[in-house]
Amino acid sequence: MRKFTSLLLAASTWGLAQADDTPEPSAPGQADVAAIFDERSVLTPQGKLIFEPSLQYVHSTATQVAIDGYTVIPAIAIGLINVSETQRDTLTLGLGFRYGLSRRLDVDLRVPWTYKEESVRERELLQGNNSDLIRDSDGSGLGDIEFGLHYQFNQARNGWPYVIGNLRVKSRTGRDPFEVDRQQLRDKDGVLISEVFAEQPTGSGFWSVQPSLTFLYPSDPAILYGSISYLWNIERDVGGTIGKIDPGDALGFGFGLGFAINDRTSFSLGYDHSIVFETRRENDAGIDATFDRFQVGSFLLGVSHRLSAATNLNLSLGIGVTEQAPDLQLTLKLPMSW
Repeated sequence: MRKFTSLLLAASTWGLAQADDTPEPSAPGQADVAAIFDERSVLTPQGKLIFEPSLQYVHSTATQVAIDGYTVIPAIAIGLINVSETQRDTLTLGLGFRYGLSRRLDVDLRVPWTYKEESVRERELLQGNNSDLIRDSDGSGLGDIEFGLHYQFNQARNGWPYVIGNLRVKSRTGRDPFEVDRQQLRDKDGVLISEVFAEQPTGSGFWSVQPSLTFLYPSDPAILYGSISYLWNIERDVGGTIGKIDPGDALGFGFGLGFAINDRTSFSLGYDHSIVFETRRENDAGIDATFDRFQVGSFLLGVSHRLSAATNLNLSLGIGVTEQAPDLQLTLKLPMSW
């Protein structure tokens, strides 16, 4: 039982505090449960600072078929058929800082630097064109800085789980989609078809606020967890012919299991899901049909290894299980405490 108590004390990335009011130092070499969601609360001991550099790689692909014509019999289309395939790679270097204000309250700051690359391959069928059109664009720079506040509500006695309240605010310090250069696409007659990015943005262009609750239930030698969150993207007037844009909010939830392999290594399994609601525009003509919501789900694997009494190595892998989710999300973190 003492080994499990030490595990809980060492697993600061899960927001765990001691089950009683008597301080007990954690034994060096105890395992951490891998953190796999950024929004998981992180309760840092009072007066302690944690520096967490991270490196994240995200890869996503999408294929879209657009048909401008009519159907004479089922499955036979007459008209213009456009097939496009998009590949997007994002590399983010993050510098994170966490500080414990009290035994139940801490704050964090994350500053990202982002490099993004996108390739779009298109072909117009039924037009006598047997070659592909490939457009490449990239961009790099400061991303959207994030601030977080975490508070532990209870001590999880009498079979109750730990309940952690979180509040995260995302700025728009990165170069947003309305600031980057765009390239106009025209058909052979010179008629404007659409506009694409000449360079990739590094930020979303909107402030966001995300309150959430995290639940942690110790079950020796594992930890069961769950979370629920709501992401509020704040409306913004981008000017010009576009006017006001209200990005779709997102309702999220997640659950999983963290398990200690030995006194230095642990792994975690989880699932994360977000329901993203429709984006609304002030000057939207209402011609293009859009879904009311999108489902974004990912299966998550995490491994954590204690390198020393003050340093951990966390590696997590996210695999998209819905069409809108990234195909691959790989994150490496190296939290160090003082």
